[in-house]
Amino acid sequence: MLRRRIENSGSHETHIKNQERDKAANSGCHKSESRDIKHDSRSIIVYGFQLWEQLVGLLCQPSDPACLGIVRIIFGFLMVIDTLMERGMSLADGIWGNVDTCRFPLFSFLQPLPLEWMCLVYMAMLVGAVGILIGFKFRYSCSIYLVCYWYIFFLEKTAWNNHSYLFGIIAFHFFMSDANRYCSLDGLLKPSINNAHIPYWNYFLMQAQIFLVYFIAGLKKLDHDWVFGYSMRSLSVHWVFMPFKLFLSDEKIDLIIVHLGGLFIDLFVGFLLFINKTKPLGLLISTSFHFMNSQIFPIGMFPYVMLTTNLLFCSPSWPRKLSRYIPNCFSIFLRYEQELQPSSHCVYQDHLTESNVRTSTGKDLKEHSEMTPPTKPSFLHQAVSVFTILFLALQCFLPYSHGITKGYNNWTNGLYGYSWDMMVHRWKIQHVRISYHNKDTGDTGYLDPMVWSYNNRRWAAHGDMIKQYAVCIARNLQKFNVSNVELYFDIWQSLNGRFQQRMVNPNVDILTAEWSPFETPSYIMPLIVDLSNWREKLDQMEAALINDNNKNTNVIFMADFPGLMLENYVQPDFSNTTLTVLKGRVIVELEDFNITVKTNESLQIPADVFHKVYTVSETPSCFMYLFVNTTQANLNYSDDSVEERSSPEMDFDGDDKEETSQTSVPILGGSVKHFFKKISVNLHRSLQLGLGALCDIAMNIRMIVKLLDEDIKRNRKIFII
Repeated sequence: MLRRRIENSGSHETHIKNQERDKAANSGCHKSESRDIKHDSRSIIVYGFQLWEQLVGLLCQPSDPACLGIVRIIFGFLMVIDTLMERGMSLADGIWGNVDTCRFPLFSFLQPLPLEWMCLVYMAMLVGAVGILIGFKFRYSCSIYLVCYWYIFFLEKTAWNNHSYLFGIIAFHFFMSDANRYCSLDGLLKPSINNAHIPYWNYFLMQAQIFLVYFIAGLKKLDHDWVFGYSMRSLSVHWVFMPFKLFLSDEKIDLIIVHLGGLFIDLFVGFLLFINKTKPLGLLISTSFHFMNSQIFPIGMFPYVMLTTNLLFCSPSWPRKLSRYIPNCFSIFLRYEQELQPSSHCVYQDHLTESNVRTSTGKDLKEHSEMTPPTKPSFLHQAVSVFTILFLALQCFLPYSHGITKGYNNWTNGLYGYSWDMMVHRWKIQHVRISYHNKDTGDTGYLDPMVWSYNNRRWAAHGDMIKQYAVCIARNLQKFNVSNVELYFDIWQSLNGRFQQRMVNPNVDILTAEWSPFETPSYIMPLIVDLSNWREKLDQMEAALINDNNKNTNVIFMADFPGLMLENYVQPDFSNTTLTVLKGRVIVELEDFNITVKTNESLQIPADVFHKVYTVSETPSCFMYLFVNTTQANLNYSDDSVEERSSPEMDFDGDDKEETSQTSVPILGGSVKHFFKKISVNLHRSLQLGLGALCDIAMNIRMIVKLLDEDIKRNRKIFII
């Protein structure tokens, strides 16, 4: 028994020792694992820093400034033309001369200056564009141009479009870059920067921006309306599509070449331009695409700016190869054998700082500069790398930021300008009516919707601008002793060939309606998407009703919400007018009686009187107006020079697409002589306005100084007395 107890106690002690040994081993393993984890985390951090240094080194590696310098020259020249024409410098007195004209700024605190000072803003912008062109005081020139450009841009949203936004972005890219290192007056005046290396991010930032323009435009074109050919109509009649008419019909050209071809070009041409093996194909497609756009659309300098950006995807040194064939008289600007100088803005590899390494001309790097080329990224190099990444991230975010800026949404999302939804939306405004109610006197009446909008109707398609216009109208009505007023808007328009329908609730006082940039406007009526599948049927009906044999006929398809009413007026010339209900049920109120019209029923509408159409069905009603101009028909009037039929609607017609530019400049489609003559006329008028504004300001300053001097003398006499 005693031995057994002793053995048990020994085995127990052995078991305890084994447990302690296992615990020590386990703790040692845990300590070893923790050391391994710490070692791995440190390795990941070190590896991350190494990757970041490699990225900074890649973005800041030295590049030839020649290509960027040539792009700067062409862009500056195009912006000079843009300032004179599309920005409106030659029309400044008409655009900014009337103080009662309503403006639509992005920020309410922005207001136009007096006309004389607006002319000076244009003069400063023109000087900045010329400075970019010649590369003189480059940073200052870019700053002057940018401040003036964005001021005018933010001052008037009705002039916004994608390419105007792009011009400002590219000008900002130049401001951040070293584009004056080649072929510039700065280089001649300061030899230390002449022909110096520039960091690669100068090229990459612009290349990535152009890639995003193409790619996001392609993503936006994945919209149903674009893919199925509803966005752009009848472009096949243009002469640039003549080769395709040999094997395709007009309808197939509009669908396959315009819509599907445009979709695939935007989606993939950016990739083709970035890949060296496919770059020639990408350049060919892009060049052809923008040449065709320059002839079809009135979009100012945009096609030529995009053609210029194609040069950014070529070798940075391509101008040096061409400079071999430049006459000697231009050798002061362009020399093929001109040596490249090192720059502190770049990061060089260690072996590039050795004395035995030479430039492309075979000369030492250090031979031309006393500075030591940096071999490790500095704070400045890392800062510009962070800026490049953040800026491109912002450009990816803005086109899809409409989930935040809900106040600028309507039937389409986002501010028209930075979304790159080019030509995706085709608007046709048919009917605009603005009515007022004077709460003091009880009087009601109608206002001309264009009286204070400088013949610009784009405000009618944007809820935020409708609110701004209502506030401006109320302010102008105060000059006519009408201060306590309500304003109601009734706007009918069509999006991409759909029914004409209301965009704004006609029963809401826009002045008292709330608007916020982050909330959806409550007065915007929704798009009736359930009726979108009617478009093909509507085209067939219109084609059957209107042909070459009845040029005096016009048809308008309309849809309205239950419980709302359309008040319309038929002009006297359209005495043969018929209303046909396609879906739903309406009550038509005439002068003497009311009548209910159901689906597939028609009603003759008398001319030269008002009538009202009430939608009484539970779902939106669809109806069709068929107008016959009996005056023309009776006179047997057939003038082939008349290309458009007048619409019987009461206010005005909208274009088939949203306005994109004030000026069309088809250089290749017309006479080059006529093009430069047009530029010279605009330049002459712009300079007249600018010099006249300077003289007026000088005279005003002189008058103020004279008055101040007289006051000082008068006060001095009083003091002496």
